[in-house]
Amino acid sequence: MITPYDLYQQPLKVLFGLALVTLWSLVWQGIALWYAAQEKKKGWFIALLILNTVGLLPIIYLIWFRQKKEDEKEMENDDEPFVEEAKPKAKRSPPKKKGKKVAEEKTEE
Repeated sequence: MITPYDLYQQPLKVLFGLALVTLWSLVWQGIALWYAAQEKKKGWFIALLILNTVGLLPIIYLIWFRQKKEDEKEMENDDEPFVEEAKPKAKRSPPKKKGKKVAEEKTEE
């Protein structure tokens, strides 16, 4: 059993443990803040920024509340095979030269 006196006698273990918890929390919080900002969810962004829950709130957000656009697109594309439709090219007629035709008609009169 670890007592407070043991922790007092070995401060490096305490510092190492705090560093691990801090790193764990920063990684999850950074990822969750990134996704909340990209999805423009101000409420979640503020909650994730203010509350320090040692990575629990960011993990909950990432698993249940984040929009999964990639998953939805994949599910839609799985039902229908991807076939790109070829669009027919529009035939363009050469431009008409109105100026010369009008001049020719005037000379014939």
